[in-house]
Amino acid sequence: MENIKIEATERSPEIDFDFGADVFAIKGESYPEDVTAFYGDVISKLESHLGALDGGSVEFNFELIYFNSSTAKVLMGLFDLLEETAEGGVDVNINWLFDEQDDTMEELGEEFAEDLEHAKFHMKKMVS
Repeated sequence: MENIKIEATERSPEIDFDFGADVFAIKGESYPEDVTAFYGDVISKLESHLGALDGGSVEFNFELIYFNSSTAKVLMGLFDLLEETAEGGVDVNINWLFDEQDDTMEELGEEFAEDLEHAKFHMKKMVS
């Protein structure tokens, strides 16, 4: 599958999906006008790729500064997908990167982590 690289805009995050290395990243702010249009195809390709994996490992890096409630729903679906992938025998490592002074992003990461049993969730403070 061809890698996906979408540059960040004022309203949408950078997407960097390297399917060959199984390293995926979403970085920046996320409040696109149409969340489904922005994330739909990207998530669909990720879902197909992860569904075809037979073992191995996946790394997913989230480095979000801000996201709206529509993006939160997308993220919850993404975490469900990653959890299913881990349950299927793939080693899934999720890195939640946040600024050490951003209590909101830290708390959101902790909340997302609570719902995961199989995927490994790592909180990573970044010094600003």
